[in-house]
Amino acid sequence: MAQQHLIVIGGGITGVTSAYSLAREGHRVTLIEKHRYAGMETSHANGGQLSASNAEVWTHPSTLIKGIKWMLKADAPLLVNPKPSWHKLSWFAEFMTNIPKYRDNTVATARLAVAAREHLFGWAEQEGIDFDLKQQGILHIYRDKAGFDHAGKVSELLAEGGLPRRAVTPTEMRAIEPTLKGQYYGGYFTESDSTGDIHKFTHGLSLACERLGVTLRTGHEVARVKSDGQTAHVTLSNGEVLSADAVVVCAGVHSRALGAQLGDRLNVYPVKGYSITVMLNDEQSQAAAPQVSLLDDETKLVTSRLGDDRFRVAGTAEFNGFNLDIRADRIRPLVNWVNECFPGVSTRRVEPWAGLRPMMPSMLPRVGAGKKANVFYNTGHGHLGWTLSAITAHQLARHVAQWQAQQRNTRLVMPAPAV
Repeated sequence: MAQQHLIVIGGGITGVTSAYSLAREGHRVTLIEKHRYAGMETSHANGGQLSASNAEVWTHPSTLIKGIKWMLKADAPLLVNPKPSWHKLSWFAEFMTNIPKYRDNTVATARLAVAAREHLFGWAEQEGIDFDLKQQGILHIYRDKAGFDHAGKVSELLAEGGLPRRAVTPTEMRAIEPTLKGQYYGGYFTESDSTGDIHKFTHGLSLACERLGVTLRTGHEVARVKSDGQTAHVTLSNGEVLSADAVVVCAGVHSRALGAQLGDRLNVYPVKGYSITVMLNDEQSQAAAPQVSLLDDETKLVTSRLGDDRFRVAGTAEFNGFNLDIRADRIRPLVNWVNECFPGVSTRRVEPWAGLRPMMPSMLPRVGAGKKANVFYNTGHGHLGWTLSAITAHQLARHVAQWQAQQRNTRLVMPAPAV
């Protein structure tokens, strides 16, 4: 049976990895991306962590308590706009129903994150992608006993998911990352985690997709999508209609609207995160910035050292709908954090950014088939899009292979025409 033609909607990290994985299986793939280049939205300037150690899902009672406590605090790590909307209310209602699944979903996410590494690093090596990869681990830092003790319980779940990490004392923390200033109760260190530039990786893999024969239709926005179960039709904003055997929705926060057009409900909510890229323009700043990636649990900030001259700090969560405004009161805490923890780093040149994480209420991505036989999804990865992207792309290819096998079997059992 001939390989299928699939249209992949969305050129972020999940769309590009999906297209790459499908092309490696021999499928004909068309990738549609509204920007001129791949990885220009949520995959552009995130925290840069490939962090299985950050697999803990947010469906914990403490998340709701913090959200209520911080609701009127403009610079809070977690900020919820109190203005109601049906989308927001339905999402939080489903979020609460997933609280009993906190343990199982954390373990499942850790397993996915560990499994993703082999694929992602293998692809990068095979395709010669330079993305400022730094394999020096991730250090989680805690300022009080309560946070440290909770991390100990999380470590047990991560270990069940196949990820070892070890507790470290303040003295050991300074040995792991000598540039870190401040007083800490303790930390947890995951040697096997790493960091890099997600935009460089996504762009590099998009070029690899083209070498494998993927057609990149950049600069085109999807206006409509429909399927009759046999053929998928995608209408671009310029009126052009593309047809294919199947469609794969990898459109991040826009997946909900596209899924509705295809008869599927995907309760993806756009959770805004911010980042700053500190330009290390002098030798003092380069020496004073950390090499090891950090996660500060109290402030919900993560860091990555990108090459010699860039330091990325990212985090926070803002439930404020489809809003990409870069607010000064949300950026200021990130700059202040750098000034306090790494006072030798100049923050004179800082590039702010904001992106919308596609969050499912369960905190698990939606990967697999829709109601129509030739509709597939790979979306809703939340704060672990890059970390999980390679394994979910691999899972997607398996779902497509199963669909293809079902088509083959259906044709084999069809009765011969009467003569």
